[in-house]
Amino acid sequence: MAPRVDGFEGDAALPARVDVCVVGGGVIGVMAALTLAERGVSVALVEKGRIAGEQSSRNWGWCRRMGRDAAEIPLSVEALRQWEGMDARLGEATGFRRAGVVYLHETPRHAAAHEAWLEHARPFQIESKLLTPDEVQALLPGAARRWHGGMHTPGDGRAEPSMAVPAMARAARRADAAVLTGCAVRGLDLVAGRVAGVVTERGRIGCGAVVLAAGAWSRLFLGNHGVDFPQLKVRGSVLRTEPLEGLPEQAVGGNGFAFRKRQDGGYTVAHRGGSVAEIVPDSFRLMFDFLPALRKQRDEIRLRVGRRFLEEARLPRRWPLDARTPFEAVRVLDPEPMGGILDEARANLARAFPGFAGMRVAESWAGLIDVTPDAVPVISPVAALPGLVLASGFSGHGFGLGPGAGRLAAELATGAPPVVDPSPFRLSRFARAEAPDAAALAA
Repeated sequence: MAPRVDGFEGDAALPARVDVCVVGGGVIGVMAALTLAERGVSVALVEKGRIAGEQSSRNWGWCRRMGRDAAEIPLSVEALRQWEGMDARLGEATGFRRAGVVYLHETPRHAAAHEAWLEHARPFQIESKLLTPDEVQALLPGAARRWHGGMHTPGDGRAEPSMAVPAMARAARRADAAVLTGCAVRGLDLVAGRVAGVVTERGRIGCGAVVLAAGAWSRLFLGNHGVDFPQLKVRGSVLRTEPLEGLPEQAVGGNGFAFRKRQDGGYTVAHRGGSVAEIVPDSFRLMFDFLPALRKQRDEIRLRVGRRFLEEARLPRRWPLDARTPFEAVRVLDPEPMGGILDEARANLARAFPGFAGMRVAESWAGLIDVTPDAVPVISPVAALPGLVLASGFSGHGFGLGPGAGRLAAELATGAPPVVDPSPFRLSRFARAEAPDAAALAA
């Protein structure tokens, strides 16, 4: 079941030519298109399904700097700066609030890890601080137990994904971006090995640059052009409750649960450490890329074999651009939520905060999160395909980072000075992506 998302109707007319084409209507692609349009760059955003149809509406809605990988901290600072002024920029509500984020410590080991992270945060003047057990109790009344401590960033926030991304798309269109939905991009039109346009199911759009922000579909898209992007998918399950009173305003992550208050008075709830990595053919192709991460996160990722193995095994990995593609066969990835994992999350949460014991579930859903071996996104030109910028592999961080990541992708596509150093996000850090398939590129 998909979460309810504010409606957005795409444009009917396909532009003949734009400066930049953005592939993918999630938060990264939409913010790239908005940035470009606001700067007077002609842009078309093309989405095979609907705006925010996949992970951009299915995430937790956290907008945080706290706990980010050191490579992501500058981007998260820029993203939060933009989130702060987003409602005024769009002229619409996104549900953004600086309500704070708290991570709870089960053991001294958790506290030590966060103390080490603070060393990365200090140069950016992030106001994160470690909490004593007494400070946690004072900050989060209603807890049924005493934690070892916690880490708190009062300036971090939350927003409503189902509201925010469609509002961004409407703002991009008001700024003269073309926004097309239900229109799959089949592939890149290459002239002398360089991007000259995109081929969609409705026809060709000429352009000098493309931003590929296709989320979980990016590896398949790039593979058709001979680029081996190491990316897998992880299924995350989420629920939302009916309104509840007297519970924390902060977004909170603990052992086996996470929650944040919603604008409607309910809560978004998930299992922190309950993501499922479904075994698919790419799991074997990329085994040695992801094995170190799997060992490191063995307590957070659950492996599962199911029907998705056969579904992905049947997907074509190569196709001509004048034929129907996998992007037209499946418009929206809509996996079933894992009921057992959500039941665990509810039980863990109710034990920790008894005020949740009577929660009534309004709806639940799941999404496929696109992940890289180091859990850091790629926001980078693709050397093998001049004119293409890849913005994918956000590993569950895309919504919060979206405004900053979209801006950086737009700047890389146009050659504008980048808002942050893009080198930590370069595609070339993965050796396999530097060796394109020559036969595929020539096809």
